[in-house]
Amino acid sequence: MSFSIVTTNWFRVALPLLLLTFIAFGMNNVILLTQSNLGIVSKLPFVLFAITIVLANAFKQSRIAMVACALALSYWVIQNRLQSPLSSGTTILELSLLAALLPIALLFVFTYRDSTLFSRSFGIYLVTLSLFVFWCYLILSHFYDGGFDNIDETFLFVLPEVSKLPFILVVYSLAMVLLFAICVLSKNRIVDVVIYSATLLASTTFVFFHIPHISSTMFSLAGVLLLVYLLSASYELAFTDSLTEIPGRLALESDLKHLGRRYTIAMLDIDHFKSFNDTYGHDTGDEVLKLVASKMSHIGGRARIYRYGGEEFTVLFKGKYADEAQDHLELLRASIENYDMVLRNQDARPKDDKQGSKKRGAKKASDTVNVTISIGVADSSETSKVSEVMKSADDALYKAKKAGRNKVCIA
Repeated sequence: MSFSIVTTNWFRVALPLLLLTFIAFGMNNVILLTQSNLGIVSKLPFVLFAITIVLANAFKQSRIAMVACALALSYWVIQNRLQSPLSSGTTILELSLLAALLPIALLFVFTYRDSTLFSRSFGIYLVTLSLFVFWCYLILSHFYDGGFDNIDETFLFVLPEVSKLPFILVVYSLAMVLLFAICVLSKNRIVDVVIYSATLLASTTFVFFHIPHISSTMFSLAGVLLLVYLLSASYELAFTDSLTEIPGRLALESDLKHLGRRYTIAMLDIDHFKSFNDTYGHDTGDEVLKLVASKMSHIGGRARIYRYGGEEFTVLFKGKYADEAQDHLELLRASIENYDMVLRNQDARPKDDKQGSKKRGAKKASDTVNVTISIGVADSSETSKVSEVMKSADDALYKAKKAGRNKVCIA
């Protein structure tokens, strides 16, 4: 399967749902398997979360470790506090607190940056989880003292035909899952899909808490997915260009194996990039690369874009020949040519914020430049061999350079 497919937002949203559907159809078999191996299965989530935390430290993915810690704590509460019937003692109240607070704890993960586990942010997150536990202790203590009159008819009101969980928390859990799914669809970062999957599986546990061994099944699946996403994060780092944040050459080589018979390859090069770098500096050169990558992301025609290396980029059009892709490439070339890139005069910038605020609104010490690109295009109309089409596109790019640059040349 193409790397570009498995990292799409829709695939990442659908995967946990498909796994849940598969488990739902075979839930009776899952229950029987769990009962026959209860000692191992009940401990499996702890093992998976522990492995995730250790590997997250190695890969500097502390936010995935935070999610693993929150899930491990929740599963411990379930195993040690919620094994009695929901109608007894404070079991339903404790389940409700867990269902309410876990999504909030996962939401807090967004506020941190990835690092090792020996960072300040990871320590703060552990303290936050501890405060959540202490707050729950205070609520339970107040309940034991006779507080929360009529809570069963208000906050803990249950619709048995829907769930044993209070109805307001069923709606709340669904809303949080939808919120995190929207984050995946809009931003499609690893942390988005990690939090979405964890919330989905934990909420499934809470809503269907009456099903035997649902917690060990869902939290084990969550642990497996965390490990998959952790490995995916390290894998994606290798496939994504860190500067432009678009797929890099490894991703291109992977997708070149799944082109089919009809496709077009365009090789794109920034004109006079070396001279630009020498004149304005490497920092500005990096901004040029980011600008081109940003413009390429709006190319249209269902094109896939990649940074090939240096100042060179690649565009793939699956299911299109060169004449069908030409208009999209011409629009890209024109949009970059007509963009006025502002060059800030670093020497003229104020030394502090007060001076900067005084100068706002005044004429800025800056210049503008225009960047151009040359594009070589080839398709599979004459040969289906990717290496030959790539060479033809390279040759066409060379012709575009020789013809004066800022052109789209078709092989």
